[in-house]
Amino acid sequence: MVTHYYPRPRAAIVRIEAGELAPGDTIHVRGHTTDFYQRVDRLERDHAAVQRAGVGEEIAVHVSQRVREGDVVYRLTSDTGP
Repeated sequence: MVTHYYPRPRAAIVRIEAGELAPGDTIHVRGHTTDFYQRVDRLERDHAAVQRAGVGEEIAVHVSQRVREGDVVYRLTSDTGP
């Protein structure tokens, strides 16, 4: 779920509520006025790149479109495994 959005760098803070997220994954961002798919190129925590984020973690994801707090982020596929 998106907890915050920074418009200048187009970055979303995402709280992982189930599973894991890693660079290479394809996500679907869906909300009241949001609905798009994209590949995750980079994840950051405290301005440092991370290779994986799990349940309970909050990470930054560069997004191609504006998102809003409360939008849901679904992981669809993974280039890094299950």
